[in-house]
Amino acid sequence: MYPALAVLQAMSGNPDVLWVGAQGGIESTLVQRAGIDFKEIPAAGIHGVGIKRVPRNLSLIVRGIIASRRIISSFRPDVILLTGGFIAFPVALAARGIPILLILPDIEPGLAIKAVSSFVSLIAVPTADSQKYFHNKKKVFVSGYPTRPEITRWDRESGSKEFNLVHTLPVVLIFGGSKGARSINQAVLKSIPELLKISQVIHISGELDWAAVEMSKEKLTTEEKARYHAYPYLYDQMGAALACADLVVSRSGASTLGEYPTHGLAAVLVPYPYAWRYQSVNAHYLANQDAALILEDSQLGEKLFSTIKQLLEDPARLNNMRVAMKNLSRPQAAQLIGQRLHSLAGERS
Repeated sequence: MYPALAVLQAMSGNPDVLWVGAQGGIESTLVQRAGIDFKEIPAAGIHGVGIKRVPRNLSLIVRGIIASRRIISSFRPDVILLTGGFIAFPVALAARGIPILLILPDIEPGLAIKAVSSFVSLIAVPTADSQKYFHNKKKVFVSGYPTRPEITRWDRESGSKEFNLVHTLPVVLIFGGSKGARSINQAVLKSIPELLKISQVIHISGELDWAAVEMSKEKLTTEEKARYHAYPYLYDQMGAALACADLVVSRSGASTLGEYPTHGLAAVLVPYPYAWRYQSVNAHYLANQDAALILEDSQLGEKLFSTIKQLLEDPARLNNMRVAMKNLSRPQAAQLIGQRLHSLAGERS
């Protein structure tokens, strides 16, 4: 979702845009907040789901294709931008004959992207490592991960001011994605008194665990509360949190490939263990560049605090990780994809 928003924001000429998303997804709220028309279709994945869910999900895919055809016939687009996930499959099948630019957010493509890659026009990938997953490399170009302007407009000074942080203690940003990550939240709440002795913490818990976070915060001292900045979710302030942090602890979804390099942010990555290996591949890529450390989900309770403490007590290592992460930044990714998308639309016209 965010890569597509970044590309649309980078394009000139105010193109007429219609966003097609899955029924019941969080993207509906975020896309409409951006002032973009939104239509939803039935959609589901079949990779990694239980055998009992496959017939139902196949039915949803068929219904999604039919709904996509109806939407495309009415809207009549000159070009289509896909960002992967299972929503890509029904839309791509319904859009045969229309130029398609596909953004691969993660390093490794999922089943849906592999399925549609043979009949899209262009594929934008975040790193050169992604090219090996596609047979027709002529349509693949390395763009980097496109980041939104609201992520990039903050710096350390303005971010620190936004959260009322002091300059005498390091800042640790901890979050688990839009819905949160229960295992990360539990490990944080277990060690929060110790963490607040050595750092200031910005903790984005997600809505599911927000009640538990609020209860835990109420038990802190006044001094600890001043150092603990907890939120269920951040919208416009996410860029501020990334800009002012010295270290981030998070899952290793696709945004880590763009947002962390943008701010040169050293990372402790905890790949989600109950899904296909995309997050693990992303995490190992960043770790292999010496920009991140990997902490397994099963080790969170035991090792989260000690891992953070060791890094904060080794400024030279932390700085080397920041430099390595910054070297992976591709600040023109959104503009590059927007230019390719505009060219495809022009060819169609």
